[in-house]
Amino acid sequence: MTDLSKASHGGKVYGKVAIVTGAGSGIGRAAALLLAREGACICLVDLKDERTEQVYREIEAAGGEAIVADTNVSDPARVGAAVKAAADRWGRVDIVFANAGINGTLAPIESMEPEDWDETLNTNLKGTFLTVKYAVPYLKKQGGSVIITSSINGNRTFTGMGMSAYATSKAGQVAFMQMAALELARYRIRVNAICPGSIETNISENTHPTPELKEVKIRIEYPDGSQPLEHKSGEPEQVAELVLFLASDASSHITGTPIYIDGAESLLR
Repeated sequence: MTDLSKASHGGKVYGKVAIVTGAGSGIGRAAALLLAREGACICLVDLKDERTEQVYREIEAAGGEAIVADTNVSDPARVGAAVKAAADRWGRVDIVFANAGINGTLAPIESMEPEDWDETLNTNLKGTFLTVKYAVPYLKKQGGSVIITSSINGNRTFTGMGMSAYATSKAGQVAFMQMAALELARYRIRVNAICPGSIETNISENTHPTPELKEVKIRIEYPDGSQPLEHKSGEPEQVAELVLFLASDASSHITGTPIYIDGAESLLR
């Protein structure tokens, strides 16, 4: 169990309210636990299951505050209700971590079904839009920080064959982030995107390759090792530290910026 007992009045986000989507696992889980340890109250936005409940229990058992909002991020009503639940509970919203996402169906463009395209775009891109949209009225009251989980895919790398929907959603998130950063700057709302490379998460659970992928595969040879910095995939906790930095006043002059966290992986591709 993560030790949240280190939280104090000196925590980097002490007293702030954070909404974290995709909070039940991977990067979302790590970020929720770290933000809680630093003194934030956390609204865990995810489909309500054992993993999300476990994050809730860890935060509560260690003296933190959290609620669970059972939410499909592509559903406007449920996203709006989740944001309102956080504001009703704690009276404010300061931090939004729009992190929920899927790899979705991997298929050649020719054989990809429109509904598979829609599922990926609705979860990753529409979900980001909805999360930010419904949080803005609360963020405007005192300013705050929005962090969006994009990816190196669609922004620096384009070697994932069959990932046209995923890459499009991730590129769209960066464009949306930059538009939002300009629009919301007058309200002292900062908006940034993190672009992870390979991270040890469970996203493979919602990755669905099709047999037709073999038709578009391109053989690519890399130098020895694909992550030059540490020679392995990153850990969710490493990404969480970046989220904490962007959520805190330590990044008070950073907005409209995509930040790559991939151990130089994308520079090889």
